[in-house]
Amino acid sequence: MSFDQEWASVRSTSTSASTDSVGMRLNQVAPDPGGGGGGNADLSVDQDKLGAIGSAAYALHGRLAKDGNHARTNTTEAASGMSSHGFLTGSAMSTVQETWSSQLNTLLDACANISNHLDYSAASHAKEEADIKAAFSASKINEYLK
Repeated sequence: MSFDQEWASVRSTSTSASTDSVGMRLNQVAPDPGGGGGGNADLSVDQDKLGAIGSAAYALHGRLAKDGNHARTNTTEAASGMSSHGFLTGSAMSTVQETWSSQLNTLLDACANISNHLDYSAASHAKEEADIKAAFSASKINEYLK
């Protein structure tokens, strides 16, 4: 019996037995009467979107590393000069500079983490897809459908 003949037989058997509420469902998930499911949940990965976000995070990291420190030297010198002349503002400027530097480093680390994670995720997903394709092509299902 060929695949087409077997498929036609299964379809006709299913439609004749579908007088009950179950029936055969192709290319869809049974409705969730309890409402506990995710509804439109989708587990797809768009490599282009991952790449674009990773590239944006990498570009932001580069810009922040450069632009986030452009006033560091001047601020440090001004704070030191004011402190040496007895101004309390010098100490406050020094505290602001230290806080800014700490926050900037945290943001730089976050951007690097996002970029690296998305690069890893994209590569990992591509490898898993290749493994799945290889497994399907070597399986009995592929032979049966030929």
